[in-house]
Order: sequence, then structure tokens, then C-alpha cells
Amino acid sequence: MSTFQVNHPFLPSTEILKKYAELLVNFALGDDEGIKTGEVVELVVPDVAKALALQLQNSVLKAGGHPLLRLLPTGFDQHFFELADPQQLQFFPDRYIKSRIELIDHQIGIIADVNPFELINTDPEKILLSRDSKQKAREWLIDKETQGKFTWTLALWGVQAKASIVGLSLEEYWQQIINACFLDQSDPIAQWRRVKDLQLTIRKKLNQLKIDRLIIKGSHVDLVVKLGSERAWKGGADRNIPSFELFTSPDWRGTEGWIEFNQPVYRYGNHMDGVKLEFHQGVVTKAKAKQGQKLLDQMLKSSNANKIGEFSLTDSRLSRITHLMAETLYDENIGGPFGNMHLAIGSAYRDCYDGDASQVSRAEWKKMGYNESPEHTDIVSTEDRTVSAILMDGSELMIYSDGKYVL
Repeated sequence: MSTFQVNHPFLPSTEILKKYAELLVNFALGDDEGIKTGEVVELVVPDVAKALALQLQNSVLKAGGHPLLRLLPTGFDQHFFELADPQQLQFFPDRYIKSRIELIDHQIGIIADVNPFELINTDPEKILLSRDSKQKAREWLIDKETQGKFTWTLALWGVQAKASIVGLSLEEYWQQIINACFLDQSDPIAQWRRVKDLQLTIRKKLNQLKIDRLIIKGSHVDLVVKLGSERAWKGGADRNIPSFELFTSPDWRGTEGWIEFNQPVYRYGNHMDGVKLEFHQGVVTKAKAKQGQKLLDQMLKSSNANKIGEFSLTDSRLSRITHLMAETLYDENIGGPFGNMHLAIGSAYRDCYDGDASQVSRAEWKKMGYNESPEHTDIVSTEDRTVSAILMDGSELMIYSDGKYVL
């Protein structure tokens, strides 16, 4: 079959796609309040998800917003990296990108990876060179978000390639998406507000604890993660749909120990599996992968990508995801018997600052141990583990066991 042909052996009903779009436009954006009249919403949608793009456009229009549609062609990346020279890989149209970012108030990004291994034979150095050229755009968006002038969300479009990887039919794969997003319910937004209330209850307890550091123990992990001052736990079903996790951005300087991840990572048209990381004084000192070692090594060479930017735990009682999906957005939110834990190597989230992030300078972010990097890759473990908190007064409290928060 040609790269440019789109085959839909299964397509969700129009009713489901309308619910999906309404959820993203009227809940996920605007910090769970939806968009406001007159706001500009950029819709970044791969061509295979054209049916969802239509419903997203319609939902934005009904809400009084202005849709700005970017329909992305799939199957082009391999050709780009084969042909592009270093100058082309690093090309960045500053004025064009800057004006677009200044224009938009929100962004919805749809993931539809029709060929997860498209770049498996591409030199990772070329891929990351192209990624680094876009760092300025990421910084502009982060600054705008920090000022409270921009919100975004990510969501998944089911494709056969990912379904095949995890041993599901495309219809079964889509059913996981439908269930996870409450699209099988009459009012998905009401269900997400209920989930968020439960997450906020746990978050409030975590944020009241005054945690100095976390001790993570298990047969596949022995790790210390220092939270740092003025940190807050975040999570609550908005920036990603679905999102059942609670996370924070630690002080990278206090990471010690090791962790083995039992879930693969599909990243940059490539695949890593069996990743093990060892940390000393906050820096990755040893990194092994059973598959994808070259990509892992190249990623860690990126500026500050050898430090952590995020620590996350998912309570198995909250998640409706019951099957691995070969997609980080879902696998980092899976339930199962032990919930999941994931670390992100690379950039931190500034919204984990317990204060007014818009008043913090770049030098102050650095001083507090918030990592800054062009990289942010989540690596997931679904193995059993316990997580204890060492509080500021020196006392120890178990906060997570058997896949659940135990506060």
C-alpha cells in the first residue's frame, strides 16, 4: 500500500468523534474551563485523523473561537532526513514561528504515529539536530504558558501500526481510547471533573506533606529523588487527555540510585527497550538499553538530557487504561495491578513551582534545580514498587504501595 493511501478498517462513529472534540475544546483547554469567544485555537492534526480534525474545527467554531488548522502529512519524515543537509536540518523560520505563537491562545495536538519505526535506520544525530533547531519555539510557548496566556492538550488517534504492536485489533485499540476518555459515557466532561476532584484530593495531601525527598524501592528500582523547595504536585486531566497521573518536577541535583524500565519507548520514529539508568549527584552516569542503545546515547548527549525533569505516579484505581498502547500518552497513565511510575529525562515543568511562575527568572529556575533541556522523554515502569517520603522534619511516611497512593 502506498504511504499516501489511508485505509480505515475501523473508524469511530461520528457521535464518538464529536464527544472527543467537545472534550478537548471545552474541557482540556483553558485549564478545564474550555476556550473563550474570540480565542485562536491551533489544531495540529496528522492527515490520517482528518475525521477528527473536522469535529475539532466544528467544536471550536461552536464555542466562538477561531480554528487554525495544520493538517500534517504522514510518511514524509524518512524522505526529509534522507535528503536534508545540516543547514536544512537546522533551518528555523524565526519570524514565521514567532508570529504564529503570538497569534494562538491554545493548541490541540493529535498523535497518530502510522509508522512507529519510520526513522529506525536514520542517524539519531540528524533527528536530534532537527529537534534542537526548534528549541526556541518551545521556549516561546513555555514562556507564554507561564504567563497564563496559552494552554495546550494532547490526544491520541488510533492507528493500525500501534494496535499491531500491542496485539490488538484496531477496533480494540480504539475501544481503549474510548474507555480511557469516557467517550462511552453520555457526558465525558462530567466524568473527567469527577476524576479531577479525586486527583485534587490526593494532590492536596501530597502538597501538605512538606516532602524533602522520595525513596523508591522495588526489585527493579532503588532510587532517591529530591523534590526541592517550593515544589507542587500537579495532575488533574487537562494538559493530556487522558491523564490519571500525578507528577512533579524535582530538583535534579538530588537524584541518586538506579532504575530499570520494563516498558518500551517509541520516540523519534525509533524504539528503545529494556532501559536502565544509574544516577549519581543528579546526573546519569550509566545508561543501558537492550534495544535502541544508539538513540539513548545520542539523546543523553543533548544539553541537560542526562538529568530528570519529571517524576510521576499513577494510582491504579483512577485509570481506565487496561492495556499497553505503545504510546507514552497512554502507557504513562496505565492502571494494572501496580499502577505505573515514570521518569522524564530532560526538561522540567515550570507549573510545578508552588508560586507565581511568571515572576521567576531563568537564573532563579536554574538555582532551584528545575532542569532545562530540548529533550523531554518519558520512560515507564509498571513493576511493583513502594514510594516513601522523607519529610522536612526527618520523619518517613509511606505514600504509595501496591499501585495506589496510601495517604
